[in-house]
Amino acid sequence: MCKKWIYSVSVVLLLSLVVDVQAVATHWTDAGPDSLFNTPENWSPQAVPTAADDMFVDSPDGTHCVVPAGVEGQCGTLRVGNSVFTTNLDIAGGSFTVTGGCYIGVDNASGHGILNVSGGLFTSADMNLGLRGTGTLNMTGGTVQLGWDLKIPGNSGTGKAHLNGGTLKALNLDLTSALGSMDITAGTMILVGDDIATLQTYIDDGRLTAYDGQGTVHMDYDVTNSGKTTVTASHPLNPIPADGIIISSGSIELGWTLPDSLVPGQPVLVDVYFTDNLELLKSFSDPAAIQIVSKQNLTSIARQTQPKVRYYWAIDTYIGDPDDPFLGPIFSFFADNIPPNVDAGGDDVTWLADGVRTKTLNATVTDDEAFTVQWTVVSEPHDPNSPDAVITDPGAENTSIVLSALGEYVLRLEAFDGEYTGSDTVTINVYADGCEAARSLPGYEPFPGDLNGDCTVDDLDLAILQEDWLKDNSLTDP
Repeated sequence: MCKKWIYSVSVVLLLSLVVDVQAVATHWTDAGPDSLFNTPENWSPQAVPTAADDMFVDSPDGTHCVVPAGVEGQCGTLRVGNSVFTTNLDIAGGSFTVTGGCYIGVDNASGHGILNVSGGLFTSADMNLGLRGTGTLNMTGGTVQLGWDLKIPGNSGTGKAHLNGGTLKALNLDLTSALGSMDITAGTMILVGDDIATLQTYIDDGRLTAYDGQGTVHMDYDVTNSGKTTVTASHPLNPIPADGIIISSGSIELGWTLPDSLVPGQPVLVDVYFTDNLELLKSFSDPAAIQIVSKQNLTSIARQTQPKVRYYWAIDTYIGDPDDPFLGPIFSFFADNIPPNVDAGGDDVTWLADGVRTKTLNATVTDDEAFTVQWTVVSEPHDPNSPDAVITDPGAENTSIVLSALGEYVLRLEAFDGEYTGSDTVTINVYADGCEAARSLPGYEPFPGDLNGDCTVDDLDLAILQEDWLKDNSLTDP
């Protein structure tokens, strides 16, 4: 619990570093030439909210206040859905910081506040979904970073989170009543500390689900993320490409795992639908236009994709049930140039020999395009008596570095393919000698005969043993 407290306080302190100015209640009007957050004409008064202002997105009905890519938005207290209307705040690639309370679906029972995160970063001390109205979080990408809890519902309202992509980070998930729930598909949730027992109770009572109950929620503590609980989901169809990922554009193979038939010996048939128009698949208004497989016993089919396009697909199965077909969920993937995959190598320890150490850097970079690489020193010991680290060839994937000071060095390798950059870091700790380096390793155990702790059993240890040979310091008088 102490680690959770430290984590949450650190985030809240960052959010509290704002300019101390008089707060203004700023209401969204959508009266400007667009629906962008950073357009002053969309606000009353006509000024974009600041870090100290109370921000209301409560009318007009059906409105979307959009934070686009490249925009850094902020406010004090955030209220979305503060009236009888349905209103949306969309984080579509930009960043948004809430320095006060965050309430989605606030006061009116007939109002509905919706936070849509498709990219970028949304940061807040906490989040209440459904304070007294209805609150919804829809994530398809980006990151939501909370310093404290995600409460669903926040009070007497109704709240639901749909984690269909991106990453949600919080101190705790608090499903406070049966009116609060979360469904996970392609997204990831990361909570501080070991929350597996609490989450399991939510799973058992049906408030934490995967693919609306069709899939499985997966949890681990201190495995995927050190000191944290990581939550993901899977579906028994096991779609390929995996739901929500980015793949290289061009010819791809759609694949899936067939369920068991209810009738022995009868093959399972599938209908498969594929499109780049999500609404066409959701509305199912013209299924023939998007159907690529009709009642066939298949586990894969090839498709052609274009770059910079998100594709959606669904698999309906015929398993011999009177209610066939069994409707599957909508999976998605994004066809694009994939950023270079960079592995800077494993963290390492070493020691100085005659005041210097040359360390080899063995990295691995893979990409489907030609790329260039660049090594940089992120941080190093500040020793005025020792020269800075020197990378022999910063533009080479495999190179070496000359180290001259004791302490921690953090190096970054970046690879650029002309469009995207991939990166990774490696940490090297330098010690005075090999014994100090060995003792720093996890699980180090000294030899029983190493009496002086110099990592060697030798005459010095024997001299210590001989000096105390046959001495007895046990008590003899009860």
